[in-house]
This record gives sequence, C-alpha cells and structure tokens, in this order.
Amino acid sequence: MTSAANIASTPAAVPEISREELHRRLQDQSLTIVDVLPPESYNSAHIPGALSIPLDTLAVQARDVLPDPGAEIVVYCGNLKCDRSVQALHQLQELGYTNVRDYSAGIADWVEAGEPTESLAETAPAMPDPSDEVLNGPPLEVSPDGEVGRVQARVSQMHKVDKSILAQIQQRSALQLFIIWMGMVALCGTAYWLLAIAGEHGLVEHGAPLGVDLNGFASSIYFSFVTATSIGYGDIVPIGFARVIAVIEAVSALLLFGAVIAKFVSHRQDEMMSEIHRVTFEERLDRVQTNLHMVISEMLAITEMCEDHARLSGIDARLDSSALIFLGEMRSVHDLLYQPRLIIEEGALASILAILTSALTVMSELLAHLPPTFVRSQPLVISIDNIKRYAGDICSNCVPHGYTPRLVFWMDRIQAAAQRVN
Repeated sequence: MTSAANIASTPAAVPEISREELHRRLQDQSLTIVDVLPPESYNSAHIPGALSIPLDTLAVQARDVLPDPGAEIVVYCGNLKCDRSVQALHQLQELGYTNVRDYSAGIADWVEAGEPTESLAETAPAMPDPSDEVLNGPPLEVSPDGEVGRVQARVSQMHKVDKSILAQIQQRSALQLFIIWMGMVALCGTAYWLLAIAGEHGLVEHGAPLGVDLNGFASSIYFSFVTATSIGYGDIVPIGFARVIAVIEAVSALLLFGAVIAKFVSHRQDEMMSEIHRVTFEERLDRVQTNLHMVISEMLAITEMCEDHARLSGIDARLDSSALIFLGEMRSVHDLLYQPRLIIEEGALASILAILTSALTVMSELLAHLPPTFVRSQPLVISIDNIKRYAGDICSNCVPHGYTPRLVFWMDRIQAAAQRVN
C-alpha cells in the first residue's frame, strides 16, 4: 500500500477531474464514481450514482465491485485536506486499474457549489404509495357488476397531477401567487376582448356585444376581475366560447386566491415550527453535553473503585452502562459533524468536542486501571470498538466539510485520545 507520505511527495502523479466535468458526466454509464468516506458520510450525502467503498475495505471489495480494470473511475472523499481519495487512487493503480482519477475537492466542494446529492433514504427503494396502485401494476379492479377493468381509470393518475400542482403552489410565496392571480385576470380579460375583435362569441353588455375600443377592453378586464373573485355582478354576461374561459378562470382563480389566503394564515404556524425545531435542537445539544459529563463522572468513580481493590464489586455493570451511554452520545456527535446542511454555532460544537476529548481520556485511564483479573463483557468490548471507530472518523481530514481552526484542533485531539483507548 502506498503511504500518505509517498503520495504527498508525488502530487503530479495524481490525475484529477474537475467538478464541471464530473457534473457533465453524471449520466455517463461508462464513468464509475466511488465514495471512499465512511458509510455514515455516504448515507448522509453523496454524489448521485456514487458507489460506497470505504478506504479501509477498498483492497478487499475492489475486485467484486469494480470488475473491469480498464473502466474509467473517479474517487473522492471529504475535501482538499482529505487524502483518502489519493490513497484510494494509488491502491487501485496497484491493483491494476489503469484509468482512475481523483476529484480532490470532494463532497464539501460539491455541496457548497449547490450540486445535487443523494442520501441513503433517497436512494433506497420507496415504499408503495396507495394512491399509485394503478400505476404500479397490481391486478385490474373489478366493477360492481363483476367485470374486470371496467372501473374509472383516472383515479391514481389524477391524484399524482394534483400532488404536483400542490407542490408547485407550496413552493411559491404569497406575493408570487398574487402576481400570478393578477396576471391570469389580465390574460383572461384580454382573451375576452380578442374574441370580440375576432367577431366570435365573447361578452354581452345590456344585450349588446361588447365593443372593440378601449372601453370594451376596460369592460373585459372588469368582467375578468369579478369572475376571478366569484362576485359576478351580472351586468356583463359571457356567451359562446367565452363561457368556457370564464369557468376555467373562476375555478383557477379561486384556487390561487385560496392559496394566497392560506399562505398568510400558515405564516405564523411556520414561525412556530421553526422555533420548535430550534428549541428541540438546542435541547439535543444540551442533552449530549449533560450525558457526556455524567459519563465522565461515572468513569472517574469507577476508576477510584479500581484503585481501592476492596470495592470492585459491581463495576462490570456500571462500566457496561457508562460505555453504552458514551457510545450513544459519540454517535450523536458523529452525526452532527457529518450532516451536509446542518447549521450549528462554533462555540456550542467546540464545547461538545472538548468534553468528548475529556471523556475519551478518562476512558483510556479507566481501562488502564482495570485489574488484570477483570474480564470485559461482550457488550463492553462492542461498545469500546464502536466508540473508537466513530472517534476515528472525527478528524479534520475525514469529515466532508470544512470547519474552523478551533474545531479542527479538537477533532485532532479526539482522534489522538481515541488511539489511547485499548
């Protein structure tokens, strides 16, 4: 295996690919993209279509996942400071792969540029939607008369169109919806006036066809407005094809106007939901810090018990419990660092990382003080292994996002402390 030092000394030997070219070739079936970050990062966010082959398993999985040594392959990791992709490139070259390039900027550059990403939830098979049963191909429905396939066909299909329209309306602001509504009023009013100019059936005012002059245009706009607001004074009446336009306008405008009103009503609810989310997130951070402090206190107490050999009774259960709690909070911190769009203050995260460093240090000292006759339980061994694995992924060159120097300092301290846990 090529060492990191050797890799760093030969940067010219590393063929690279730009973000722009990678974006253009996302749909190119001849290009294979490989994410060499830990599975947790891949599950959180990865380049669309990328395969997950963590660096530490690449040598074992490469032959099975990448059977063609001549295929065009792109590897990437977290950011410019991350050297996992370069190590992966050299490993693949040593295994005989001849066309491997490195996207050195990594997933951090991809996300910051606004490029599309996938997550495990998005790429996993979706659960069937009951409203899509006709589209997904179950047996034909049976009508009340017992005939197969004689029920109405436009049930699920129309529901899918409704969901698409509602999604488009939901994405628009109240001002945008109001402008669309006003534009529809003006467009329909112009259509009524053009029908009058064309000599077709249009609008009738007091028994006479609407004029084609500016007064007629103003009357058309007036009729369009009262139709869109469902007021309908009755002094102007549509005839012929104008009736079709009037019906479509009335229904569409009513839906749009209702959406505008709903936007105003839901604005306060959105503010409340944002506040609830903020409070919940802050409570989660407080819980992580509180539990880590509790774990540190418990492990210090167990260390004192180990120094007093007369008080060894019961330390196995207490140590198992502390390790399980520690593992849960370590996983929470790991998720915080690997979330692609999470916004968190530097001070809060630095405090958590500092406490986490202390907890790892106390755990290493506790394990060193255990008596030689102490037998570690299976849950304890599993918890310690997982704690070390998560801590190993918390380093400035591992996480897929750039962090401030203070946070980078604590990340490196965490990795160093984890190496002393045995």
